[in-house]
Amino acid sequence: MKHLQQLSLFTAIQDTYKEAANDGPISNAELYGALIAKGAISKDEINERVPVGQDGALHSVGARRVRWMQQTMRTMGTLERAEGLRGRWQLTQGAKKELTVAPAGVAMLAFETKFGFAIWSDCRSLFSSLNEPVHLCLTSPPYALRKARAYGNPTEAEYVQFIVRSLEPIVKNLVDGGSICLNISNDIFEEGLPSRSLIQERLILALHDLLGLKKMDALIWSNKSKAPGPYQWASRKRVQLNVAWEPVLWMTNNPSQVRSDNRRILNPHTAKHQQLIDAGGERRTGVYSDGAYRIKPGSFGNQTEGSIQRNIIEVGHRCARQNLVRRYQEQEGLPRHGAPMPYALADRLVRFLTEPGDLVVDPFGGSLTTGDAAEQNGRRWISTDTTLEYLQGGRVRFPGVAFA
Repeated sequence: MKHLQQLSLFTAIQDTYKEAANDGPISNAELYGALIAKGAISKDEINERVPVGQDGALHSVGARRVRWMQQTMRTMGTLERAEGLRGRWQLTQGAKKELTVAPAGVAMLAFETKFGFAIWSDCRSLFSSLNEPVHLCLTSPPYALRKARAYGNPTEAEYVQFIVRSLEPIVKNLVDGGSICLNISNDIFEEGLPSRSLIQERLILALHDLLGLKKMDALIWSNKSKAPGPYQWASRKRVQLNVAWEPVLWMTNNPSQVRSDNRRILNPHTAKHQQLIDAGGERRTGVYSDGAYRIKPGSFGNQTEGSIQRNIIEVGHRCARQNLVRRYQEQEGLPRHGAPMPYALADRLVRFLTEPGDLVVDPFGGSLTTGDAAEQNGRRWISTDTTLEYLQGGRVRFPGVAFA
């Protein structure tokens, strides 16, 4: 990751222009002075001159770095030259209130931790240039909503192609038996109708046909604290039931070598089950479902480390680690991510599908829940997101870590 531009200088430049917004446009000399005062760049970097180009003309090392960032901001539409004031720049009106989205082709290192990297970038820009074996991709991509969230999302017509294109460079690096896990919505409805779209089914088929992935399961994330809905069809028309779950599509490139292991996420035995084990198991004989299930004396009496997790994962959407992010966002005036993944869900999937030292990636990192779960469990991780403010909020999950 050493080739990445570092984000701290970018944010320092952006903050300097924001602070100067009420006083009007500023010159580059004023910008350099403010950046030196912030510690974002040194006076020596500004003063040092090195030969550049075929003619070997001398240019400032630091000034070139700053001007590259300015041009990036200009490409993004967040910075503009002040009309009639030569050599002075200012934020555009939109930049003062909109989310800061990474332009195509730009990848900047936000910060690194003991195990991972958070990168401000479009996922395809980063993962297309990455040549590192990936063991798990765990992500919650934007849903195909008709009313887009602040960070935007593809339409239903664009959705399948958008997901396939985003995952293609990751799947190319997926180790044999590695997993792709996608938390997607089950509640996309046909326009004007209470019937659900078949977008989930079309996505599964496209991931199989175009990327060669096999379906392991559609895990159920049961969220009983999910807001009531769909309002039109459940509360008003009364023809649907309130929603309480979302699917997590689990796919792999090689089912016969899949790296999952349910022993890593065993549940503790219930008191009743432990009593049954201690008693040596069942004492009765029974035959059920035309012989498909049989109970005989001793059944369920083996001493085991725990019971196997079922494929329904009951987790609320609020959690202590997400609350930490929310409080930090409020304190720093940062926008909240509209659909964060709960830590407990990511934690369970990371442990189930990977071993310590494996690489976990998240192309739609948001507030960095996947990276957090990977870090806490000793897995290496890379998370990208196009929205700068979400990475700024997610950084609080990693104490002592500053922007690179």
